[in-house]
Amino acid sequence: MLEVRQLTFAYPEQSEPWCFDFQVPPGQCLAITGASGAGKSTLLSLLAGFLRPASGSIRWRGEALESLPPAERPVTSVFQEHNLFEHLDVHTNIALGLHPGKKLSAGQHREIDAGLARVGLPGFGKRMPGELSGGQRQRVALLRSTLRKQPLLLLDEPLTGLDDQAQAVMRTLLLEQKAAGVTLILASHHEEDRQVLADRNWNL
Repeated sequence: MLEVRQLTFAYPEQSEPWCFDFQVPPGQCLAITGASGAGKSTLLSLLAGFLRPASGSIRWRGEALESLPPAERPVTSVFQEHNLFEHLDVHTNIALGLHPGKKLSAGQHREIDAGLARVGLPGFGKRMPGELSGGQRQRVALLRSTLRKQPLLLLDEPLTGLDDQAQAVMRTLLLEQKAAGVTLILASHHEEDRQVLADRNWNL
């Protein structure tokens, strides 16, 4: 269970802080909606550990997360910037997500290649991020997030820039994550994403 209790945060220019309070059971998806500036991306950054809250708590299965650095949280994030290392090829970018020292088994390397084929990027492992379109980069980032097998998956407009076929493939991957017990926090303006993936919608 992900439990967020009275989690507050404000940027210096804000007159009133945001306050987030909710819980999400394992294997469910909470979709966050709201106008630009409502706090969707800020909430995801707080959960990931990229921002520190002024007060409140974040707990996963009873363990407090709010004081942990990002690398120690049971979290994978996919933000709109794609988060790929420009100087590393696609396969290495994904491998770093699985192990920071790239010490992967032969089976894990095969899993990466099979994943690339599944998301419509067969043979793309040696390509550099600069050779990819925005949609292709997003598919790589999403694939890496699913292969990391962390119990919390944070998604900020994850299917932006993908065509209809690619969106369908990626939604299926995310549904499989839910079926495996992964908790999803989804910020998306796309109604179809929310209809397919979300168990509950929350408008900020």
